[in-house]
Amino acid sequence: MTVKPEWLRVKAPQWERVGSVKEILRDLALNTVCEEASCPNIGECFNAGTATFLIMGPACTRACPYCDIDFDKKPKALDPTEPDRLAEAVRRMRLNHVVITSVNRDDLPDGGASQFVRCMAAIRALSPSTTIEVLIPDLCGNWDALALILQARPEVLNHNTETVPRLYRRVRPQGDYTRSLELLQRCRQLDPAVYTKSGIMVGLGETDDEVRQVMQDLRSIDCDILTIGQYLQPSQKHLGVQAFITPEQFDAWREFGEAIGFLQVVSSPLTRSSYHAEQVRELMQHHPRSGEVGGQGRGETGA
Repeated sequence: MTVKPEWLRVKAPQWERVGSVKEILRDLALNTVCEEASCPNIGECFNAGTATFLIMGPACTRACPYCDIDFDKKPKALDPTEPDRLAEAVRRMRLNHVVITSVNRDDLPDGGASQFVRCMAAIRALSPSTTIEVLIPDLCGNWDALALILQARPEVLNHNTETVPRLYRRVRPQGDYTRSLELLQRCRQLDPAVYTKSGIMVGLGETDDEVRQVMQDLRSIDCDILTIGQYLQPSQKHLGVQAFITPEQFDAWREFGEAIGFLQVVSSPLTRSSYHAEQVRELMQHHPRSGEVGGQGRGETGA
């Protein structure tokens, strides 16, 4: 299925603004998932002055057949200057909300958790009012590494389940559905004040019932935010699209998600994990999370 339907067409961006964001990224030698993963919304997001930063990359130690990020069993050592360069980009772009994600770094004992922590600290030093969302890998089930990330107090912790359990072996062979759910559940236990978030792709051969079951599984562990978007094949060597899902079906999933208790469901053909992520600041105001960890409350988020 190679012909994209009308609803998957994107508007041409204003290249002057896009060029400004790209100039900052090139000047500071930073990677974005927008570019590395061939996101269809890159024009819209760069035009709006936003980006999702990809740390510890651009090469990934996993070779998921849906993903366009390069694979490397032995990626480069972590760059100690990356957190400061990232923080400077956030300052220059005047971001109110920043999303930091990473490649899988299964070669590192903590899966890269310490680099997430350093990046958050650097951002808060330069832009203390900026809210932070981290989109993390499964850390190979290293829950001490997860605790380390949560101790740095991100406002949102995102981890994608990506697809339905039946398709994991084909779509996400090095992942584990149960482990991903456990990661999100442990987030809630370790820090009741953090907003938890997950996302799935559709169009890979899943059924409507399977999608709804994933949604119910996520709500059973009190996941707050869900994104659902159409999978698009990056190249001929990647998994093919099995179906283009209609906007009406995405609306039905959004309505179902809201009915079962998600605080926010972003569901559309072009939705990606960090699409319109800055809207979470408004969600924080209307649905404040309370909780104490180690005797200390979260306090003000700057939202």
